[in-house]
Amino acid sequence: MAEESRYADDPDTDADFRRLADLRDGPGKARLRGQIICAWLPMAHRLAARYRNRGETLEDLRQVAAIGLVNAVDRYDPDIGRAFAPFAVPTITGEIKRHFRDRMWSVHVPRRVQNLRNVVRLAGSELAAMGIAPSPARIAEHTGLSEEDVRHGSEALHGFSALSIDTETAPDGSELLLGDRLGVLDEAYDLVLDREAAKPGIRRLAEREKRVLYLRFFAGMTQSAIAAELGLSQMHISRLITESCRRIRESAREQPVEQNTLA
Repeated sequence: MAEESRYADDPDTDADFRRLADLRDGPGKARLRGQIICAWLPMAHRLAARYRNRGETLEDLRQVAAIGLVNAVDRYDPDIGRAFAPFAVPTITGEIKRHFRDRMWSVHVPRRVQNLRNVVRLAGSELAAMGIAPSPARIAEHTGLSEEDVRHGSEALHGFSALSIDTETAPDGSELLLGDRLGVLDEAYDLVLDREAAKPGIRRLAEREKRVLYLRFFAGMTQSAIAAELGLSQMHISRLITESCRRIRESAREQPVEQNTLA
């Protein structure tokens, strides 16, 4: 903490904080509060710069650090006998870390797994620096974690940022993109499910009803043509189709209940 007070641009605001504590709410207090915040912004920017190159722009990091600084100014009590910098640094860095933890992940990762990620990443760097291959077993031994926790932390290493579907994935230069390797929704599955659900109801129909449905929906014949082939009226064919479809739908709705009953 003392490191922060060695910078030449760290202001002396002790008297300002005491004045701020004595002032009533109003324009004067708001103006003095703003002056104190502006005076300490260089320190907040220094802290933000420590977290550059981690997937967030420096400008955004400075804004997050400024939020932490505002919180520190509002919470600081000059009567506690502690300088402002040692009080503010943990508040500002905590705000930055929360920003990375809660807002920078491309996918939702539980906080426990996020912490495992940090432990695994640090242990891997330490082992590599010692010339030791950072295998899951080595990392588990180095950290005291179970190998399962190490695997969870290792998987989370790739969850912080997402790859674009336009990312090239083929090392041979064939320009195969990530999007080319992703599966797509096959609408034929819905058709398969519908057919399987309809089968029990169709089996229960009389042969004439089955033939009417076949001629209408598979042979593509009109109701008038079916009526002429079977020697029935078009109105009768229409009623047969409507009634047959109703019974098939009811059978499909009852099917899960029958399966559960048999189980």
